[in-house]
Amino acid sequence: MDMKRINAGKLRAIGYDERARMLRVEFDDGSAIDYEGVGRDVWQRLSTSGSAWSFYRDNIEEEFTGRKGRATPQAGTRPAGLDDLFG
Repeated sequence: MDMKRINAGKLRAIGYDERARMLRVEFDDGSAIDYEGVGRDVWQRLSTSGSAWSFYRDNIEEEFTGRKGRATPQAGTRPAGLDDLFG
């Protein structure tokens, strides 16, 4: 699933699998929630919303049951480790 990086409230990334009708939201604390049964129209409205955090809270968090998980760091976005800092 391709993730779209955003900076809206506590949201940091959103992604959608149209075939599975699954929406994934990732938060600033590293947690993630997968929502099943989400229609493409909801995804499009979320991904183009000028206030994605409010849209998420009003239309997804309250309407769908999610399964919690952990966000997967994208290539090149993991925090620097000691080896990265000191060689």
